[in-house]
Amino acid sequence: CHDLKGELHEFDSHWRTDDCYDCSCSREGIDCCSSFATPSGYDEEKCVSIFNKETCTYKVVEKGDHSKECPVHNWVG
Repeated sequence: CHDLKGELHEFDSHWRTDDCYDCSCSREGIDCCSSFATPSGYDEEKCVSIFNKETCTYKVVEKGDHSKECPVHNWVG
């Protein structure tokens, strides 16, 4: 299987992309899905979601003070 970057992957192999998607290669082709949950249901006027590519996680913090986390009511993914 060739991924979007043109890299070759063996059949029955698994890998994580730089954008935090878990992929696998089979004889039918490549299948990828997100390895992270996306926050929703938080105060978007007061807060902002920040994605960390190193840990493949989101953190929701106050726009004016990133040291204060905001409550998140739903996670999608």
